Amino acid sequence: MRAKFHQSSLTKKLFVAAAGLFMIIFLPVHLITNLFVLPITPDHEQTFRKITHFLGTFPLIKIIEVVLMAAIVIHIVYSVRLYFHNRRARPIRYKKPGRSERTPFSRFMIHTGICLLLFLIIHFINFYFVKQGLLPVPEGIEHKDDFYPMIYRLFGNKYYCILYIILLMPIGFHLDHAFQSAFQTLGLNHPVYTPIIKVVGDVFAVVITLGFIAIPTYFLFLNL
Repeated sequence: MRAKFHQSSLTKKLFVAAAGLFMIIFLPVHLITNLFVLPITPDHEQTFRKITHFLGTFPLIKIIEVVLMAAIVIHIVYSVRLYFHNRRARPIRYKKPGRSERTPFSRFMIHTGICLLLFLIIHFINFYFVKQGLLPVPEGIEHKDDFYPMIYRLFGNKYYCILYIILLMPIGFHLDHAFQSAFQTLGLNHPVYTPIIKVVGDVFAVVITLGFIAIPTYFLFLNL
């Protein structure tokens, strides 16, 4: 029974790690695209529209988009199953937690994961479901694929900006631990490479999180 549990638990962890890493690869592309909403270049609006048009029409990108949606579902489902699996296997918690349990990021992964899920639901409702025609185009927007005015319309609400920033901060913690944990789960654990992976994970999480936070922060100060 113990061997069966470890095998089942390891399988779930592998699914979570693989799906998580696939989503992590997507984040820099998504961030760079979204940053062109800000006036970082004189023709930032045209650049943003060109990139989103390419990402929305190129056949290979459409395939990747489907795989990405599948990865999100797999990551969420197996993370939840692994969480409850571990809770059932150890209903009585240790009086003295182990070293890994004392790590705040690992201890609260389920909580930061809930923040991530809430963020994705809001993001999908406002953008992805509209793009797919599952929800109506917001009033005043001419086309469902024109995200530029959608973003300006949504971030014109300061409370929406504040909610975005609040949700993004715990997501950064989730990303930081997930980056390092995924490599460890996939067996890439080495006295030399692991510290490097940790540093890269820390930097990656900070850059990605601050990059995404910069967008609602800009609109927040713009609307003050």
